[in-house]
Amino acid sequence: MAPRVDLAAVRASTRTIKPTTGYRVFTVINTVVLVLVGLLTLYPFVNLAARAFSSQAAISAGDVFLWPVGFNTTTLQSVVEQERFWINYGNTVLYTVVATAIAMVLTTSFAYVLSKQHLKGRGFLVGITLFTMFFAGGLIPNYLLISELGFKNTIWAIVLPQAISVFNLLVMKSFFENFPAELEEAAAIDGLSTYGILFRIVLPLSKAIIATMILFYAVAFWNSWFPAFLYMDDPDLYPVSVYLRNIIAGATGTGEGLGGDAVQIGANVKAVTTLLTVLPIVCLYPFIQKHFVSGVMLGSVKG
Repeated sequence: MAPRVDLAAVRASTRTIKPTTGYRVFTVINTVVLVLVGLLTLYPFVNLAARAFSSQAAISAGDVFLWPVGFNTTTLQSVVEQERFWINYGNTVLYTVVATAIAMVLTTSFAYVLSKQHLKGRGFLVGITLFTMFFAGGLIPNYLLISELGFKNTIWAIVLPQAISVFNLLVMKSFFENFPAELEEAAAIDGLSTYGILFRIVLPLSKAIIATMILFYAVAFWNSWFPAFLYMDDPDLYPVSVYLRNIIAGATGTGEGLGGDAVQIGANVKAVTTLLTVLPIVCLYPFIQKHFVSGVMLGSVKG
């Protein structure tokens, strides 16, 4: 017969335990350091927003820190009044959604397959995957390949060449390798096929790693501009990152192409364009953040 545990005594003994002086000092120092790191991380975003709504004179004089000085919306209005801005913004949303969906399907499927120790040719497939992580064909061969496939001036030039990130693939593979084999065996005994196990057992229990990978891919595709700059000739097909890059290249110091106060635009166009680009991702991140740390940690440690 198992001995009885006096819960009241346990609670009483727990209440009598007091943190040591060293622990208190560590807690205080740790809290101060983390607060400082958080403030240092937050400062560039706050400063960016302040510069976006400040005057040219204040920015040039270096008077803008955490709050707009000489508040104005000249540059912001000049950018958002452009019809092409909204066309390219819509392109970015479309490219990001489609590319992320395709990348998640391919990465999840490939990672799940590679996680199976009994897979024939598994070592060869892993070796090919790692090879592409360190070696690439180069810019010119890639350009010729995309052109020969007829992907120029299409969404596929952006989506397919970056469909699988090897780093994300390896993280998901490690996660699936740590997945309890007993659950899959029990599901197989109950009559589920391989696809049934994946969709009904594995994926519902992998929400943390899936949310993390979605965030990784979405941020990468949202910020990507070079493939579109390289493979697209029609400005109406550009993502907003290329549009804003062209504004910075053509309007900084001159205001050319935007209209309005040229001097004002030249002073804070970088702040406005960067703010408009990062804002959607910043708004999305809080909804996925709770899965972020657990997803990375679960997929980074092999049991």
